[in-house]
Amino acid sequence: MHKLRIQDLSVQNKKALVRVDFNVPLNSDGTISDATRIKESLPTIEYLLKNGASVILMSHLGRPKAKVDPKFSLKICVDTLSKLLQKPVLFSTDCVGEEAKKLAASLKPGQVLLLENLRFHEAEEKPEKDPSFAKQLSELGDIYINDAFGTAHREHSSTATIAKFFPQKAASGFLMQKEIDAFVELLTSPKRPFYAIVGGAKISSKIGVLSSLLKKVDGIFLGGGMAYTFFKLQGIPIGDSICENDSLETARNFLEECKQKNIILSLPKDIIIANQFSNDAERKCIAVEKGVPAHWQGMDIGPETIKDWKKHFTNAKTFFWNGPLGVFEFPNFAAGTQAIAQTLSELPAKTIVGGGDSVAAINGMNLGPRFAHLSTGGGASLEYIEYGHLPGIDALSDGPSR
Repeated sequence: MHKLRIQDLSVQNKKALVRVDFNVPLNSDGTISDATRIKESLPTIEYLLKNGASVILMSHLGRPKAKVDPKFSLKICVDTLSKLLQKPVLFSTDCVGEEAKKLAASLKPGQVLLLENLRFHEAEEKPEKDPSFAKQLSELGDIYINDAFGTAHREHSSTATIAKFFPQKAASGFLMQKEIDAFVELLTSPKRPFYAIVGGAKISSKIGVLSSLLKKVDGIFLGGGMAYTFFKLQGIPIGDSICENDSLETARNFLEECKQKNIILSLPKDIIIANQFSNDAERKCIAVEKGVPAHWQGMDIGPETIKDWKKHFTNAKTFFWNGPLGVFEFPNFAAGTQAIAQTLSELPAKTIVGGGDSVAAINGMNLGPRFAHLSTGGGASLEYIEYGHLPGIDALSDGPSR
């Protein structure tokens, strides 16, 4: 089903209520460490302003546990957004209530208002607790635009419930459209060979997407903490490495399914191990078949694995990558993730990266422009691949065929 897009709406003299994703990472002093998510919202905001609308922005920031917490105030975003738009941005100290209503009502075309953190209210994450919350938000605008792909997998008041108050006026913004288009193409018509690179700590959190990918890819390359569950399954000693014992049967079934479908499944050949979980720990490289010694733990993929994977990668036409391949937050164990980022950036293949640490690694190396698409939503991208739809997209009005 085609969904309504911002381009399908008449926006002149309308108050556009826009769900953005300003859940920006913060430094220890409370300042913004990376404004990428704010920058990604600019095409939608600027389109609305240019076409005569006023703009009311709503978002969440962090996990304030349904109460007002100054360290999660969205006021931190006002100056950055104002500089990027080169115009003043008004701020409401609540997202609902009298102040928000007055500021929204007095907004003139070309003006921008940012509402305070939605998650200061319990009903944002639990719409059933107070159905009037979504209604109060809806009363601030004439049209609703969802441009927050990173939260589209959440059935929250501002991402799903609110859309019912905007019949035939709930549309996707440009960032949402870019994300949908990238993943629809990935899932329906990828050029082959199509390989997935999946990292991260736990197989339990990724098994859904892994199983779904088996129906679509020609090969899967697994790294990160989840690899050690597979090693244990194969009888290889893993020392103190992370392992989900209750997922061993899941891993066994996955291996069997790969064999049945004739899908390449590549696990690391060598790993970097450490004698403690610390950036400054003693470290060494070992062949996986030798096993991890007692009291040591796996921390990254090794150089032979990188070399082996590179050989496979050269003939690929499409990649999907999600999750770090080692303990990326420790610089001494980030080499594997960085090497794969560098390799993918140099290949002519189309690579889509599913958010999180993978995108952080790419941006940290200034390689972003070399990738076809860097998703703003880690969890959302995985759920889209697993289920083929998301609540925040499903809730939008149906649009014309394209």
